[in-house]
Amino acid sequence: MSRRVELLALILVDAIAVAAANAVWYKARFDWDLLPEPVFRPAAGVIWLLVALLTAFWLLFFLFLGLYRERYAGSRFDEFVSILQAATLGILVLFFVLFIEQLDALGARTNLAAYWFSIVVFVSFGRILVRSLQKVLILKGRGLHRALIVGWSDTLYALHEEVARYPEAGLDIVGAVRLGTGAQASGSPASVDAATGSEVADVKTSGDGAPLAPIPFHDVEDLPHLIDRLEIQDVLIALGSSDGEALMRVLTLCDGKNVHLKLVPDFYSIIGGMARTEHMYGLPLIEVQPEPMQVWEYVVKRLLDILVSLLVLLVGLPIWVIVGTLVRLTSSGPAIYRQKRIGRHGKPFTMYKFRTMTHNAEAATGPVWAQANDPRYTALGRWLRKTRLDEIPQFVNVLRGNMSLVGPRPERPYFVEKLAREIPLYNRRHRVKPGITGWAQVKWKYDTSLEDVRQKVKYDLFYIENMSLKRDFQILFRTIYTALRGSGQ
Repeated sequence: MSRRVELLALILVDAIAVAAANAVWYKARFDWDLLPEPVFRPAAGVIWLLVALLTAFWLLFFLFLGLYRERYAGSRFDEFVSILQAATLGILVLFFVLFIEQLDALGARTNLAAYWFSIVVFVSFGRILVRSLQKVLILKGRGLHRALIVGWSDTLYALHEEVARYPEAGLDIVGAVRLGTGAQASGSPASVDAATGSEVADVKTSGDGAPLAPIPFHDVEDLPHLIDRLEIQDVLIALGSSDGEALMRVLTLCDGKNVHLKLVPDFYSIIGGMARTEHMYGLPLIEVQPEPMQVWEYVVKRLLDILVSLLVLLVGLPIWVIVGTLVRLTSSGPAIYRQKRIGRHGKPFTMYKFRTMTHNAEAATGPVWAQANDPRYTALGRWLRKTRLDEIPQFVNVLRGNMSLVGPRPERPYFVEKLAREIPLYNRRHRVKPGITGWAQVKWKYDTSLEDVRQKVKYDLFYIENMSLKRDFQILFRTIYTALRGSGQ
């Protein structure tokens, strides 16, 4: 099933399971006399309200604890353990919020234990049903992850056969990216596909003896285009411990792409303890560049984006109208400047700013970086830049989900293409949403040269690898301090 269908199914099943758990617990306590006698019996209307509130609580709690993150072809037992942990923490929260005064009452503890048991049983049962259905669909070839395998020529055949032995992993190998022309595996000659002109590997058989379909070979430089054209979701990299340079090349080419990178570790790295592996039905894989923040942190970060953006735009609306009017009155051209920028996963979007330069400032020069004391600035625009007020319209981008309050600054497509050729790992900035402000902005000046960009990329990569809500608040406070001092450029 698709990721959207999977998510909707999990939310629906969880909602039904939590409602059922509440209903059974209510019956056991008030109608079946299986639990200690209650002090009072709530009215029917109140009961339904409580069920709705508790269902909403559990769904939000599961969301914060990451139970709705993608677990493609994951272990059902691991998911049961996650539910057990989430239910235990949720019960503790409810107990200390609602029943702290009854801590010593035997009835309170018994009722709480019964409620915990009903949540675990019903939610686990629903989840196992969804995951079992998902597993059946995977084994029937439905909803597979499209994958590329990357490695030296003499390892690609073996890797293809190895993946084919584990159909439960849900990986559909649609191509191979060759790093070199090493010796080919015995009995696995390469030929040319008459339709596409691509070299294909006539691989032997899968684990059950069924013949494997030939896979087309591609050069490593084609990797970014293949990911887009073939809609790749996973890239499996088969490299040894001495292939650091080749690995860095592959990671650079995949930077900014919305794919999962997984290393297939060699035997020595596994037994030597140098790699922590995740076994997918016997296929050891190492996740490369995992999500830097926990799910609950992403949820809080997004809520913070929305709340702050609404607060800034609505409370300051009279001021922004005045600023826009002054921009129009003091120079020709629109008050709001629109410009294409590159966002998360390399997707373009339109970014908004108060115009600070003369209209069509780049008509004669083409795209160029702003300079200190740039003559293209208007008198008002120079002040707007120093106070960072020119960035205010970008809160609309934040509300729309194109940007976040904190993140690497988005760049124009022209410069992205140029800088990606000049600076290794530049596109790694596109792993996260761009921001109105960022670590590079509070630590370094505006871009005026390639060297400035190199320094800011270092700060951006540091932020991505160390993302946290604490870091975001630190950056926001430093940005506010810079704006109040008027020390921007």
